[in-house]
Amino acid sequence: MSVVKTLTTYERRQMIVRILEEQSGIKVTDLAEMLNVSEGTIRNDLAVLDDENQIKRVRGGAVARTQRAFSAQLIEERTLANADAKARIAQWAATMVEDGDTILLDASTTVLHMVSYLSTRRDLTVITNGMEVARRLAEQRLNTVILLGGIVRKDGNVITGLLGQQMLERLYVRTAFVSCAGFSLEAGLMETDIAQAELKALMVRSAQRVVALVDHTKFDRVALTSFADTAAISHLLTDSEVSTDNVQRACEAGLTVTVCSDHTTTTFTPENTQATRYRIGFANLTEEISFGRDVRRGLELAAKPHGQIELIIADNQLSGSQALTLADDFIAQGIDLMIEFQIDETVGSQLMHLFSQHAIPVIAVDIPMVGATHFGVDNYKTGFVAGEELGKAIQREWSGEIDTLIVLEHPRAGQLPASRMQGQRDGVESIIGTIDPARIITLDSGNTSGISEAVMTSALDGLPRNRRIAVICFNDDAALGALEAARKTYRAHEVLIVGQGADRRMRDELRNEHTRIVGSTAFHPERYGERLIDIALKILSGEPVPPAAYVEHTFISPSNVDLHYPNENGGR
Repeated sequence: MSVVKTLTTYERRQMIVRILEEQSGIKVTDLAEMLNVSEGTIRNDLAVLDDENQIKRVRGGAVARTQRAFSAQLIEERTLANADAKARIAQWAATMVEDGDTILLDASTTVLHMVSYLSTRRDLTVITNGMEVARRLAEQRLNTVILLGGIVRKDGNVITGLLGQQMLERLYVRTAFVSCAGFSLEAGLMETDIAQAELKALMVRSAQRVVALVDHTKFDRVALTSFADTAAISHLLTDSEVSTDNVQRACEAGLTVTVCSDHTTTTFTPENTQATRYRIGFANLTEEISFGRDVRRGLELAAKPHGQIELIIADNQLSGSQALTLADDFIAQGIDLMIEFQIDETVGSQLMHLFSQHAIPVIAVDIPMVGATHFGVDNYKTGFVAGEELGKAIQREWSGEIDTLIVLEHPRAGQLPASRMQGQRDGVESIIGTIDPARIITLDSGNTSGISEAVMTSALDGLPRNRRIAVICFNDDAALGALEAARKTYRAHEVLIVGQGADRRMRDELRNEHTRIVGSTAFHPERYGERLIDIALKILSGEPVPPAAYVEHTFISPSNVDLHYPNENGGR
């Protein structure tokens, strides 16, 4: 197998050094065939490199100057090389993974950085040829990890060879995440090790979608052989040190490129290679819950057909202080409009002050901000619908009687979402009658399933067993956390729970025939994007928009989840 293009003398010698870093030793005849030059040329190259102490000549070939055995330290050293860029790329790559996905991860150090960002995902099936990737994923104990069979390379971390081919051919893989030793538009993704390249080629062919993680140092860097043409790449993620020219050329070649900086990402598509008309910022609630990821994905999809929109994305991480920090970043990048999705009502006025100083209009998602156009849920109405359904379930199962009502709220979100909780309580009482305040326990769910589980567990510990416990929740994370607490304390039969949001994890739970979740009001976050882009473009073009726009909602229950979401894995 020969290299992808004719190399200069310097490039050829650097290629030899990289090959020996990967393979430890190689014959002159093999190098001559690989590099498409004569054996005499290779011998001259080896002599020069040996004089420079870059390699060591041996009879018939060459070996690495220092023979290094595999160790955790060696992996750590490789992982730390260009670590900041790799971590930024890996963090945003992880946002493309959803609970229940089947994914392929290669053995690269860039992909290794992804592992820590996948710690909140559940029920993944991960196929990898990286022993360290597999080990770290297995430690999380949340997902199924499949290590491809083959030959262990000398560094002890990578499995190569084609013994995993039959396994790959039998698996349904949604996304392959791969990195490379070099990348060019002409040759695509390249590797220095032929066996590893052959296995990666199989990975690429086995996946519906290929996401390439390519830091700026890999662009226009030649490696030994190509394992994926540019046309095979669905999405390319790189870091902010990449040149504007490289991004432009990649888009012109038909690639979608996401540039990852410290706090924000900007996605460039073939459609927006023309002069950008609008730069729109979006600060997401969090990438750690599926609702936030669904909103962000819907926004990306909605922006894509508008070729002159440049969408700049960041993660508020459920933090008001983070939202303020990001606001400064967005302003510095010269955005024309801001879409703000953040949870802390107390920082809303500070955010609006920052943006108004620069005449930047704002759309506030779900949590209102004075002076911003509001888009989101009619909280009282969606809560009331859920409360009614909970009341009906209480009538069916407990003849309309309960011992305790647990309210899992989130005060930090402010008054409008609080009306969601009031709506649920009013909905329940419209069916079963007024609930004695002495029977109501109000807890802060923390807006996460982990905190909800902890406070619910504590509440259950304080209640006698064999109670009839109804639970109303701020969102689905609170509902699922409450359910997990009930299951772990062997009290699931004592609870009936309603959620808010009907996100993917909730919909999976509703397909469980033994679930104690009555249902959840769907806000359809995947549809937010179309409405948000429509409102944004009207504001930017000077058209009038209403001060508030509300999303449609649907109550999703075990009986209708597959009717409304027929194409999900659980509903096939």
